[in-house]
Amino acid sequence: MIMEAARKGQITPEMEYVAKVEEIDPQRLRRLVASGRVVIPKNISRDAVPTGIGESMSTKINANVGTSKDFIDMEEEVKKALIAVQYGADTIMDLSTGGDLDEIRKRILKSVKVPVGSVPIYQAAQDSIVDMSSDDMFNAVRKHVEGGVDFVTIHAGVTLDALERLKRSNRILNVVSRGGSFTIAWMIHNEKENPFYEEYDYLLEIAKEHDLTISLGDGMRSGCIADASDRSKFMEFVTLGELAREARSKGVQTLVEGPGHVPLDEIDLNVRMMKRLTDGAPLYLLGPLPTDIAPGYDHITGAIGGSVAGMHGADFLCMTSPSEHLALPTVEDIKEGTIVTKIAAHIADLAKTRERAKKRDDQMAIARKNLDWKRQFELSIDPERARRIKCSRKSKSDACSMCGDLCAIKIIQNALRREI
Repeated sequence: MIMEAARKGQITPEMEYVAKVEEIDPQRLRRLVASGRVVIPKNISRDAVPTGIGESMSTKINANVGTSKDFIDMEEEVKKALIAVQYGADTIMDLSTGGDLDEIRKRILKSVKVPVGSVPIYQAAQDSIVDMSSDDMFNAVRKHVEGGVDFVTIHAGVTLDALERLKRSNRILNVVSRGGSFTIAWMIHNEKENPFYEEYDYLLEIAKEHDLTISLGDGMRSGCIADASDRSKFMEFVTLGELAREARSKGVQTLVEGPGHVPLDEIDLNVRMMKRLTDGAPLYLLGPLPTDIAPGYDHITGAIGGSVAGMHGADFLCMTSPSEHLALPTVEDIKEGTIVTKIAAHIADLAKTRERAKKRDDQMAIARKNLDWKRQFELSIDPERARRIKCSRKSKSDACSMCGDLCAIKIIQNALRREI
């Protein structure tokens, strides 16, 4: 068990691997894992690539794939997972709700080597949201864990107290988290507390058995700018902090998920508040999206919000695609969403770990100085697109066709050579 080993002073092979990739002292990483400020999601039954998420780590990105009840194409979801990893996704989450969920999850787990996450309540509620039992919920968790998933989203912070706070709020969109809405609908119908909250100790037992990482879902996240940073959300922050501390006390690695739609000037507040309330637990964000009016471009709004959130301490960005709020994403949507989120993560890293992150930027600057196009393409996040654009309108000179012989780099280099 990774967290328990770290607390005993042991550096596991997973820690050694992450320390090398992240260029960090292994003992320092061990201390961060022991404290819960870094997690390395890795089910003991699966050989996933060790990936460090949290303090002093590079900002990681997740890509969501999965079927819906309207579109069930297992092969396409596998292609989405593969293309996301190809373009830089550090983890994949299977959010399938339609078709043979077990087989879809199995195929995705087999197709990629990065950590894979899931949301077990989607499967528990496949036949009926309100009629599923507590046993159905926990059996779904067990099924996913025993099948090899490395981390699961659990909406344990959605409680009866949170529901009462929601009823007294003036929210426009109430709840936009699918797992959060399932949980609230179940609690209202059954007039009972959320089983994942009420029987949280049992959940932790399951997690510890397989070294499963728990991602505490943000069921009360804001779904529009008007609902951002309200009491319902902050009440859930407090609960998630308590749950994260309890998980750590049992040696269970834990992520905490954050807000959805947040104005740019409130992102810092949300990130710092969640970090404080959870004692620095790794923070996983969808976006956040700093505007509501960009359907078709929400991969860009999410990247803008993600860069700001990462700069202020968010550790893990979930990509949004151009299809967000509109349709099930295509393979191309996943590719585009992954690329822009990877850019956002790198921008955040330039603010957080400047010297380590800027090595690639420095190499790009040198390649541009030398008009070394081959090297520029190699350093690009999307080499194919960069090469295609460059070759679409070639210059007669060795510069690009925007300036040609009037290239500022060439002019100043020639002028300085004459001066010398």
